[in-house]
Amino acid sequence: MKNRALKRLIYSLSVLLLLLSSFPLISYGLIKTDTVVNSGFKIKTIIVDAGHGGKPTGTGHFSHGASGSFSSERNVTLAIALKLQAAIEKDMAGVKAVLTRSTEDDVSFERRAEIANENKGNIFVSIHCNSLSDRHVREQVGTKRHKPVYRTVSVPDRSGKGVLLLVYGLHRSKEEERTIVHNQVEEDSGMDAGLDPDDPITIILTNEYKRKFRQQSIKLATLINNEFVETDGRPSEGLREQGIYVLCHTAMPSVLVETGYINNPSDEAYLNSEDGQNEIVSSIVRALLNYKNEVEHVSQ
Repeated sequence: MKNRALKRLIYSLSVLLLLLSSFPLISYGLIKTDTVVNSGFKIKTIIVDAGHGGKPTGTGHFSHGASGSFSSERNVTLAIALKLQAAIEKDMAGVKAVLTRSTEDDVSFERRAEIANENKGNIFVSIHCNSLSDRHVREQVGTKRHKPVYRTVSVPDRSGKGVLLLVYGLHRSKEEERTIVHNQVEEDSGMDAGLDPDDPITIILTNEYKRKFRQQSIKLATLINNEFVETDGRPSEGLREQGIYVLCHTAMPSVLVETGYINNPSDEAYLNSEDGQNEIVSSIVRALLNYKNEVEHVSQ
């Protein structure tokens, strides 16, 4: 009982310190710059998620992914993810890249999020390929009693082109909060599963993590998008919110990268080429380096 009370006291103090760190006290002259403590935060682990897969393994929810005229999303995303893992560990000193899958076999949405949280990732990057659904159009197939007869047919829509960055949709905030309580707040408090999610202190700390993770997710997505557009000259649909399971069940800044439209002939050729994949990887790594420098500098 005493141990639990002590833990709760330490936990409460940590909440207070976190809240104080959220306000620009220096700019108001409330503390001196030479008294700021260097927290020493470092990005150590990046989770690289190759979207979709072939044969399902384990239980949970799966999605087959999109297909182009000669390739499939699951193979393209795995090829890019493997290259991204190697590039991160080569170009980002002291950073480990963990794959959610390294073979053609699929991994459930639930297991992908578990891998990210179990490995205490600092960033989650999910690699995907975009695709547009067929368009439904009416065409005349003849006449009957001097009146036209129509039928509805499906026509492939290959007009999509370029990249898109996704962050989790706010309508799934409750799932994000539960994930943060279980994987972040409980660890910070040292009380394992003994936290009351309705406790005001737990709510305050959870909301603070949620706010920071969302801001950082948008920041990282913006940096990646800028690299694609400004360095590679690729068209972009920008940033969007979307209710994607893995984004709201990972307790860390999380971004999903739609690397191109696999059902667009020119994008498909680019996504399957060595030059295209290397360019995508290089842009993501540059963005990760910029992000790492920014967040580690802020924590000092």
